[in-house]
Amino acid sequence: MMQGKSALVVGAGLGGLALAIRLQASGIRTTLLERRDQPGGRAYVYRDQGFTFDAGPTVITDPTAIEALFALAGKPMSEYVELLPVSPFYRLCWEDGASFDYSNDQAELERQIHALEPADVEGYRRFLAYSRAVLEEGYVKLGAVPFLSFRDMLQAGPQLARLQAWRSVYAMVARFVRHDRLRQALSFHALLVGGNPFATSSIYTLIHALERQWGVWFAKGGTGALVNGLARLFRDLGGTLELNAEVTAFETQGQRLTGARSRDGRRWTADAVASNADVVHTYAQLLGQHRRGAQEGRRLMGKRFSNSLFVVHFGLKRAQPQLRHHTVCFGPRYQALVQEIFNGPALPEDFSLYLHAPCATDPSLAPPGCSSHYVLAPVPHLGNAPIDWENEGPRYRDRILDYLERQHIPGLREDLVTCRTFTPLDFRDELNAHLGSAFSLEPVLTQSAWFRPHNRDAQLHNLYLVGAGTHPGAGVPGVIASAKATAGLMLEDLQG
Repeated sequence: MMQGKSALVVGAGLGGLALAIRLQASGIRTTLLERRDQPGGRAYVYRDQGFTFDAGPTVITDPTAIEALFALAGKPMSEYVELLPVSPFYRLCWEDGASFDYSNDQAELERQIHALEPADVEGYRRFLAYSRAVLEEGYVKLGAVPFLSFRDMLQAGPQLARLQAWRSVYAMVARFVRHDRLRQALSFHALLVGGNPFATSSIYTLIHALERQWGVWFAKGGTGALVNGLARLFRDLGGTLELNAEVTAFETQGQRLTGARSRDGRRWTADAVASNADVVHTYAQLLGQHRRGAQEGRRLMGKRFSNSLFVVHFGLKRAQPQLRHHTVCFGPRYQALVQEIFNGPALPEDFSLYLHAPCATDPSLAPPGCSSHYVLAPVPHLGNAPIDWENEGPRYRDRILDYLERQHIPGLREDLVTCRTFTPLDFRDELNAHLGSAFSLEPVLTQSAWFRPHNRDAQLHNLYLVGAGTHPGAGVPGVIASAKATAGLMLEDLQG
């Protein structure tokens, strides 16, 4: 039935790659177009003086979702990429020197919880049971199911109501545990997918159970090695990956897309087109000449968008054995800081940080005896705080590095070999991210499932979306699940 059918996927982020693999493995002739010089999207890689820096996601959960792509292609994942376990999952640190090692060891977790607040041990057990129930309903059952009609939403309604999805992540955590630091430890995960723990639906507590179920992993060679493994798999299946192919417009005929054209005048035609580009960019720019694109672009611009990030990549000439792979550095404030990050109107004076020290798991990412890092601070997007990052960036970078030297990395300045920053302006300009948002639409309940841009456009019958801006949302498991949902629709339609 699908003899000779073709598809075009625009954007080779993890979602675009996963979708292209699923289509190609199912016999659809698939071309994947990427505007930059290497695939990965947010999972880009920088190399400098022997250091390798992952630009994007470094926390890999649910490896089964990645394994499924290789199984679909009939290939063993081990031939393409090796995933290394990370333990502890995270070290959580506070400014008074206290820390909490969040691991997969129930007895060890309970020991640390008991030291903080004995009554919270039982509360944590109940939270974990709740989180597992949400994982089953919200991820296992619904994560890769496209919500195309409000009826789909109503069918999921009773489960979502039973799980109290209208509550925020933090409010739900607070019902189970009393200690302030435990509440932070169990709610910060929302920030990993661009969610405000005080506004994001409690459905996102499933991330805790997801990590406890399948662990936290890191690709040997960095997330870029996972990207390269997926790109190689796609090519091995016969797919075409075109780099330096900046699509500037989709071409249409009535209510259908016929293909795409690039800045340098090249054209591609296809029976179906999927966009892994930012959703506002997809509609307002790539489809801007079509009434549907202009209208939907305007509508989406009125939505709430996730925070942005300020990232500093740096290489040091000494190893840092005192650091764990993932460190979350909580600042003096939690709720007030988070509200300022998501609402502006300015850059907060204090910050909370995520520090990545991948050499703890894979020393090959730096020259012998050295260490490769990045540190990121969640910051307001450009619409919430119109900060002049050209001027503010260097000052903010210095403040963050000074803080790390004081709290976690003695002698950082002296050991610094290389350093570069990635600001909200770079998210906007390099990744076409609306307002420099790092995670697309904010994952509040009224912008989730059916309320999120759909995996298939409601009016243009062969336009599909994949990635953070569509269902189910941001994060590595999220965008890979979106590829599964979108591929199912495309294959159904192309077979019709």
